[in-house]
Parts: sequence; structure tokens; C-alpha cells
Amino acid sequence: MMTEGSTADFAELQEQARQIRRLVIDMIYNAGSGHCGGSLSCVEILTTLYNSVLRIRPHEPHWPQRDRFILSKGHAAPALYAVLAKSGFFPLDDLSTLRKIHSNLQGHPDMTKTPGIEMSSGSLGMGISAGIGMVWTARLKKEYWRTFVLIGDGELDEGQNWEAAMLAHKLRLDGLYVIIDRNHVQLDGKTKDIMPLGNVEGKFKAFGWNTSNCDGHDCNSIGNAIDNAIKQSGPSVIIAETIKGKGVDFMEGDHNWHGAVMSEEQYQQAVSML
Repeated sequence: MMTEGSTADFAELQEQARQIRRLVIDMIYNAGSGHCGGSLSCVEILTTLYNSVLRIRPHEPHWPQRDRFILSKGHAAPALYAVLAKSGFFPLDDLSTLRKIHSNLQGHPDMTKTPGIEMSSGSLGMGISAGIGMVWTARLKKEYWRTFVLIGDGELDEGQNWEAAMLAHKLRLDGLYVIIDRNHVQLDGKTKDIMPLGNVEGKFKAFGWNTSNCDGHDCNSIGNAIDNAIKQSGPSVIIAETIKGKGVDFMEGDHNWHGAVMSEEQYQQAVSML
């Protein structure tokens, strides 16, 4: 378990990501529902953040000086829950209760139920706005914590993101870091077919943001991009190129696995690949 900005080496992070993938598959299969594709595409991003970037105290989840993390793409909750459990926020055994009645692990993150959750999410497009609020609060209180927001590329269809992008630049918000899980697939198809995003990096640059790119399945690449962003002033966005359903070949790049249920045979196939 890494806390308060500790670092893990590349091989350790990649192995942690492999374990998280297996936990995600187990959780969703046991629950009989959940979102495989978007959870599997962001595993390395979450693994890197929680093992080598975020200043956190799992035993003290409301530590005032902690870094904040927002999972704006709330349907990827299984991946976040697995990482939080591995980090020590709650017992690993809780993962088997995903989506069960009275469980603290709802289908989407609920900040009133789950330790380590900073924002209840599910309705897409709201994460950057909430992140702005958290960074602005730190400024008003003359304190400093960093806020990281993970969004999906499909949710960039939501106009609120672009209003938030304007405001973050206007306020010159140091300490706001947005990571885009750029898997090119959303609920009902490829992003280029549903709502073409065009030059995402160019758009954020036009809004005055620092921008960079990384391999979203390479923890070293992700870590370097975050390190470089932290050195910049003003808001930063990292475009992480990923594959929806990463690690399970019959799910990769297929929008049908956004929220499909695995059969026992498909579950066994998935497990054999991880």
C-alpha cells in the first residue's frame, strides 16, 4: 500500500494493475451487472494515481490535507473500488458485495457510503466542475491540495465540461489535473461515429490549458505525464490513450461490453486472460 505520495516501481505497478483487472471481472460477474469496458480501460490510471501520486491516508480518509480524486465516469466504479480496497480504505472482502442490497459499494460511487469517495458520480460531465470547486476551496482557505479528475472521452459530449474548462483557465487554477480516458468508445458506439470530438488536445489548448498525452496502459508513461503536469502553472489535462475492455480480448474496443453481463463461459475465458 502506498500513501502520501509514495512511489512504486514500474513492474510493481503493472502487477498491481493485473490484480485489479481480475478483481473487476470477479466483482462484476458475481454481481450479475456492472460496466466491464470502461472499468478495464482505466485500471492503470487508477493504479498509478493511488500507488505513486496521491497524498492520502486510507486510515484517515477525511484527512484535511489529502489530495482529492474524482471519478467523473462513475460507471467505472468497480475499478475504483478495487483500487481503494487494495489501498486499505476498506476490506477486500467488501468487493464481493458490489451492487448488493445494503452494500457500501453501489453501482456508482456514493460519497455518503464508501470511504475514499470524494464525489457521488454517475451523471456524466460534472467532474471537472466539482474539481474546480475543490481547488477553489483550497485557495479560499489558503491551503493546498491537488485535485485529480478522471473523465471519459464520451462524456466530453456534455457541454458542461467546456464551460468548466473556460472557468478553470480564467481562475488560473493550479492544482487541477484532468485525465481523459481516451478509449474512443462510448455506450452505443465509437466516439467518432456518435459525436466526433475532433482534436481534443487542440480544443483544451484553445481554452488555455496545459496539455499532454500518454499511453494509458503504461504506468510509467502515466506517471511521467502527471509529473510533468504538476510542474506547470494553471489547469492541466492529460489525454491517456486506452482500449475499452483492455485485457479481455473479446471485450476490447467493443461498445457492447459497456455494460453487458458475462455468461459463466465468458467469465472463465476472461479469467484465463488475466
